[in-house]
Amino acid sequence: MKQFDKKVMSSLDILKYYWLFIFDCMEDWTEKYRPKFLDEVIGNERAIVELRKWAKSWDNGAPKKRAVILSGKPGTGKTSSAIALANDYKWALIELNASDARNASNIKRVATHGAVNETFDDHGHFISSKNGGRKLIVLDEADNLYEKIESTKTEGDYSDKGGKKAIIDTIKVTSQPMILIVNDYYNLVKGGGESLKNICELVKFYDPPPSAIFNLLRKISTAEDISVDLKVLQTIADRSKGDVRSAINDLQSISLDKKQVDIQALSVLGYRDREKIIFDALREIFKTKNIKGIKDCISNLDADPENVILWINENLPVEYKDFNDMAKGYEALSKADIFLGRTRRKQNYSLWSYACDIMNGGVALAKTHEYYNERYNFPMWLREIKDSKPKREIRDSISKKISKTCHSSSNKSKDFLSTYFVHMFRNDTEFAIKMKQKLDLAENEIEYLVGKKYTHKIKDILQSSETIAKVKSLEEVIVSVEDERDDKQHSLFDF
Repeated sequence: MKQFDKKVMSSLDILKYYWLFIFDCMEDWTEKYRPKFLDEVIGNERAIVELRKWAKSWDNGAPKKRAVILSGKPGTGKTSSAIALANDYKWALIELNASDARNASNIKRVATHGAVNETFDDHGHFISSKNGGRKLIVLDEADNLYEKIESTKTEGDYSDKGGKKAIIDTIKVTSQPMILIVNDYYNLVKGGGESLKNICELVKFYDPPPSAIFNLLRKISTAEDISVDLKVLQTIADRSKGDVRSAINDLQSISLDKKQVDIQALSVLGYRDREKIIFDALREIFKTKNIKGIKDCISNLDADPENVILWINENLPVEYKDFNDMAKGYEALSKADIFLGRTRRKQNYSLWSYACDIMNGGVALAKTHEYYNERYNFPMWLREIKDSKPKREIRDSISKKISKTCHSSSNKSKDFLSTYFVHMFRNDTEFAIKMKQKLDLAENEIEYLVGKKYTHKIKDILQSSETIAKVKSLEEVIVSVEDERDDKQHSLFDF
């Protein structure tokens, strides 16, 4: 651990947003708009009917086939359908997903115990299976289980020794419904998984049609209050090749920090096949050690290395669960970041090739284990930039007013604003009132300077400013009347 801490501490600039990841990963649109019920799943109507029929067979006790295998390409709605089924039938959900170590002991500890035991409702009351109390046990990425002959018994062992046998044994004794989710059905049933063909029902998922994906993208853009050109939505739907997750990710990436998206926004994605999008480039880096393949994939992205390093940094701790692998990966990113910094300072873009080779190849070669994660997230830094835009606009508005009044540069005004001006504004009410009048500050600008917590102070400043403005206007009226009286021509009758 000391060695790990030393390595990671050298990469603090890259790690500064890592800890926020845990709290923000659900903001991904693929999770935000995940179907809650089976009626909301697009495409694969036949698969949904078969899944409902299987679930209905549990009404009269455990059926002959107690587990179902959902097979299909990534992004076709398999996991979403399993979760939606649990919601439709009000079944408790137990999910053993790709980020877990799936060896025999873990499967028995989680899946088998859940399969043979009864369940409770949301209020903690016991519900017998005879009375409809069910748990749905979902094993995602089940085709990634391997029957290894030997397994190293070191700390952080992620082997799947005996995993298929444990699943088969669990299905035979389960009193609860089970779902296995796979991308490659034949990889699951080969070898020790042969008997799964007989004890499980198979439901195949196919690519949803582009029209269904188009309608979903239009619904999402409407919900996000973003005006997107229909040609953009159609192009994304066509290029997705049935991968709904990929289509939603593409829509989110081009809609970042925008309220209107036109056809030119597609240049961000590039005119390329879906296999070459950023998510597949990440899979190439995290899943293989083929340096030439990774280099070709990244070059076809036509993406700025400054953005690519953010994607890798965001998803590295999600992918690499072993501390040593993670530390080596961050060490490679840290060195790549040095080259990117030199590129910015010297404007020498030939250094980009060194940064790309180090961050892509270095991270790929850092792993010593196989990991089965397939879900990647948008960079936290980009999200924070989007969320902080309103505050930055208010800050820039105030600094412009200071620059205009003090005849100073915008950089000096921003520096003065963040160091001295805010402090004086918050601690000296009389100063705040004067500055409100002098700079003609709006209410949202005052709120930015004072802080939302001090609403009473904001009211005092606004009320005092209004009073001063009224007094000032009254004084101006009096002065103007007196001036008119002085300017009036005198006559003898005035004396």
